Amino acid sequence: MLRNVTAALLGLALSAGAATAQETTIKFTLGWKTQGSDAAFFYAKDNGFFKEEGLNVVIDQGEGSGATVTRVMSGAYDAGFGDVNAIIQNAATKPQEAPVMVYMMWNQPPFAIVAKKTSGINTIKDFEGHTLGGAQGTPTTRLLPVFTRKNGLDGEKIKISNMAPNLQEPMLIKGDIDAALVFNITSYFNLVLNRQDPDKDFKWFSFGEYGLDLYSNGVMVSRKLIASNPKAVAGLVRAINKGAIAVAKDQNAGMKAATNYDNLINADVEKRRLQYSFEKLIVSPEMKEIGIGDIKDDRMTRAIGIVVEGYQLARTPTPAEVFSREFLPPRAERELVYTAN
Repeated sequence: MLRNVTAALLGLALSAGAATAQETTIKFTLGWKTQGSDAAFFYAKDNGFFKEEGLNVVIDQGEGSGATVTRVMSGAYDAGFGDVNAIIQNAATKPQEAPVMVYMMWNQPPFAIVAKKTSGINTIKDFEGHTLGGAQGTPTTRLLPVFTRKNGLDGEKIKISNMAPNLQEPMLIKGDIDAALVFNITSYFNLVLNRQDPDKDFKWFSFGEYGLDLYSNGVMVSRKLIASNPKAVAGLVRAINKGAIAVAKDQNAGMKAATNYDNLINADVEKRRLQYSFEKLIVSPEMKEIGIGDIKDDRMTRAIGIVVEGYQLARTPTPAEVFSREFLPPRAERELVYTAN
């Protein structure tokens, strides 16, 4: 009898081991350190959405949304959350190596200029004659010449002070610069953490509202993964889509998953960042029309043109080289309804 029980237990163990072995491991990089705006990924993992798709998704912190592209291109990661505009830059020179975005999350760009209300800057024309602090190489700084041309500003009259990203808000607060070239979702909460009121004491100028109708962050995967395991790519997208839709309805559940992943985050601030991501970057008239995850090809074509101009790229990639909707769930499954709670 004991022999039969032992054999049965051994059979169960072997069966469980086989099931685990059949899981596909995907190394996934975030765009930055753990933030509330990443909650959809953590929620999907905590609630078994990846496992349901036969995936073992290993999530690591990132080094910047642009760096996600290079991490995936290097082969160190299979997928990640990052900036489609960085894909465009790499697709211009290395179209067979650049990753492909398969799920657009930030329908609106975070690129913005923030000024203290006491600076005398009330309209974009007021940038002339003032000093803007920018970090070299960031999209907001690199795209400023396109911004000025599209809006009829004299770029020669705008002084740029180069600085490290972590110095922008302190120098803005001190008055060492008049405005800063930033990512709104980062700068807003840097100001909060510096005991400032970003809404009351600062004025925000979003590039998207002034002619630079760019897309931004989403889920990208390597071309190698697409070629070798398209089923895994589709499963990854389905799971993240379910996570995003769930967190849109319940941010507290999303933050529980985020703190499970990293209990050192400032949960109150990161919950506000999560809600900010929905209110400023994810939810838009276009997203409501086509569903989360998708894009409009004509808008992407225009966005590619803006990036090509801003970065002076030698070749203009096609939308198909940058984004694929092949792995998206049906439109009915991508209906995201955000309710702040």
